[in-house]
Amino acid sequence: MSERKMEAAAVATAPIGGGMRREPSYASMAEQDDFDLSRLLDKPKLNIERQRSFDDRSMSEFSIGGNLKVGMDGYDPVYSPGIRSGFDTPLSSVRNSFDPHPIVAEAWEALRRSVVYFKGQPVGTIAAYDHASEEVLNYDQVFVRDFVPSALAFLMNGEYDIVKFFLLKTLLLQGWEKKIDRFKLGEGVMPASFKVLHDPNRDVDTIAADFGESAIGRVAPVDSGFWWIILLRAYTKSTGDTSLADTAECQKGIRLILSLCLSEGFDTFPTLLCADGCCMIDRRMGVYGYPIEIQALFFMALKSALSMLKHDAQGKELIERIVTRLQALSYHMRSYFWLDFQQLNDIYRFKTEEYSHTAVNKFNVIPDSIPDWVFDFMPCKGGYFIGNVSPARMDFRWFALGNCVAILSSLATPEQSVAIMDLIEERWEELIGDMPLKICYPAIENHEWKIVTGCDPKNTRWSYHNGGSWPVLIWLLTAASIKVGRPQIARRAVDLAESRLLKDGFPEYYDGKLGRYVGKQARKFQTWSIAGYLVAKMLLEDPSHLGMISLEEDRAMKPLLKRSSSWT
Repeated sequence: MSERKMEAAAVATAPIGGGMRREPSYASMAEQDDFDLSRLLDKPKLNIERQRSFDDRSMSEFSIGGNLKVGMDGYDPVYSPGIRSGFDTPLSSVRNSFDPHPIVAEAWEALRRSVVYFKGQPVGTIAAYDHASEEVLNYDQVFVRDFVPSALAFLMNGEYDIVKFFLLKTLLLQGWEKKIDRFKLGEGVMPASFKVLHDPNRDVDTIAADFGESAIGRVAPVDSGFWWIILLRAYTKSTGDTSLADTAECQKGIRLILSLCLSEGFDTFPTLLCADGCCMIDRRMGVYGYPIEIQALFFMALKSALSMLKHDAQGKELIERIVTRLQALSYHMRSYFWLDFQQLNDIYRFKTEEYSHTAVNKFNVIPDSIPDWVFDFMPCKGGYFIGNVSPARMDFRWFALGNCVAILSSLATPEQSVAIMDLIEERWEELIGDMPLKICYPAIENHEWKIVTGCDPKNTRWSYHNGGSWPVLIWLLTAASIKVGRPQIARRAVDLAESRLLKDGFPEYYDGKLGRYVGKQARKFQTWSIAGYLVAKMLLEDPSHLGMISLEEDRAMKPLLKRSSSWT
């Protein structure tokens, strides 16, 4: 590495933590009461070896690109964020002998610029660090979903404090009273985002949280609580420290989140009924009902919680409900959301108006409602979880996040996981194009766009959430492809991203059928675009990191193998 690169890497990778505080330059808002984190942060940390494997199978040797093998035995299992080596390069690069790509140091430097401090402690990263933009809007806030790839990057680099502070800060925000107009939200709702406000006259930091009352459409974030649980497990797996998850406060936080989702009502399905705009797609895009993104995150959060809940009186009752729901949810999703060539042909031949327990077309889907494009899009080899299933409605669109999380959480069976990767390879031009990765496919346009989006000027065809290409999704694609044993897919996608990201200023999203153009309203130096790239790189360098975000299939939820009617 050249001397100039070494100096840049040293600046970019200085560990987050104590030392000089940075004062956030935020606009003034009404002050909010806050709590001191010291009571929870001072708890002793357990020195437990970092988990380096999947839950059920070993990753001691992982094949990368044929001949190259990455052995795990040579790595130190516990990394201290306070101990640096070499020229202060990222720890992921120190543990590997090859020279990192030139933009890695730039990406780390940009990620560190986005860190937000509260009372001298790092508590997250702002959504975007774009000085060129005149309108800040809410891009100067810490979003729960946006921080996840940043958190994973810091965990993989051995920097744990910022993740711990974030988890505790959002946990305290969960306890706030949440009201929109005169209606009170559920106690377990996690914020969509929060903003640190500094009063220079009194030298006091305060926090303002948004639970949906300021969001477009005033929709509460259903995914925030799920991401919080998933990140808590990732922190526990990465550090080997169970003391945080074991605290009464974290145990209560998990129970409150899941109690919102497991309460009994009028539902006849184990999936969660949601409003439009309740997740990463936070504008009207026709994902109301039972969107795949929420169902996959719900499944992953349930499984993550199962590994962290204590088997005490309160935990035991919730654990039983979780196990029951997981079994029903996995059956429902694998049976009714899954689409491959054979299933598409079966739906095409469905009879309608069936009224009995033996009905094949259980949702009364009209075959004429199948869009023309899906017949050409579906390869003979491959498949995916469709966007939505509800009475008389199937949304056949492909959604990247839901399908990747389905693989990581083992909501998808091993065979389905392979089929999803087959589809990505078969339809590379459509789903990856010139910049990974399409958030959904295809775009909706013309009259359908008017009806579905309400003529949303931001979600025009092949832009933003309507078929735009989002670099942040590359970490999910990388993790999923490594889990399936197809790292070459991730490497090809990362190579594409590296050719553009730094030159284009790490934009939020790209527009166009192939993702060739920087998005018309995309912010530059979007933090999760930066972090998503770094996480993808570190996963490829050290696949053992996958253990913190991958869950193996529970044998109890494996589908029953049924004999064919022609078997004798």
